Amino acid sequence: MVFALLALAGCSTQSAPITHQPMSVRPQPAPMSMPADGSIFQASNYKPFFEDQTPVRVGDLLTVQIRESTTSSNKEDSAGQRNSKIDGSIAANLSLPFFPGALEKKLGGTSLSGSGSASEQGKTSSNNSSSFNSSITVTVIDVYSNGNLLVSGEKQMKINSEHEFIRLSGVVNPRDVKQGNTVESTRIADARIEQLNEGRGRAYNDTGWLQKVFLSVLPF
Repeated sequence: MVFALLALAGCSTQSAPITHQPMSVRPQPAPMSMPADGSIFQASNYKPFFEDQTPVRVGDLLTVQIRESTTSSNKEDSAGQRNSKIDGSIAANLSLPFFPGALEKKLGGTSLSGSGSASEQGKTSSNNSSSFNSSITVTVIDVYSNGNLLVSGEKQMKINSEHEFIRLSGVVNPRDVKQGNTVESTRIADARIEQLNEGRGRAYNDTGWLQKVFLSVLPF
């Protein structure tokens, strides 16, 4: 059982993609029809000169310019103070029914006083910023009834021993597509963007599989 747990922990180093699946699809086949060829016009080579080339079909390609930048800050100050004081005295003509005599003379004219103070002050501040700039060409994997496009794609780069994945998916409004079939990532709805590196760099920085087992079992 222990060895089985260790093996499972060693295999679960990479999480599943968060992007919409599949990452790519093939274009839908066009309906078969008899071409109306003439002496000059050839249907197989026909390309409309004034046709809008914006992606509108499953399998069309679209380039996404990733320009993501986030900045957040939080600052909180708190201060509190409390003072308390109490004074008391015992009259000289004190009369105690159960302790007459000498005890009355000792307690007569006694005064009591006490004071206390407490203060609390705290301050916290946090700043966070991140940016991600890249570009990726994605495929239209579905067309909604209102004309919006569900796109998804993946780009892999392997340089020496470093393997980098960039994945993106989301919903694009065809009206936001610019010339050259490009769109900004900030104009994509339900955008899911992830970047993952595999190689020596991650091996050095990532937690070992045996350490992950102990971290998941130990309660502290």
